Amino acid sequence: MKNAFKFETLMLQGLFAACALVCLLVVGSMLTAKTTFYAAASNAPVATLTTPAG
Repeated sequence: MKNAFKFETLMLQGLFAACALVCLLVVGSMLTAKTTFYAAASNAPVATLTTPAG
């Protein structure tokens, strides 16, 4: 019975380590990604909000 708990603990620690690694890689890629937001925004159509005059 004690070996089963040790196995489960080892599996959970491995899963936590894998998830933490994936999260760190995703956050790192988002922070270091080079985006061209200004180029995409300059080609976007401009929406204007009009209100009735009375």
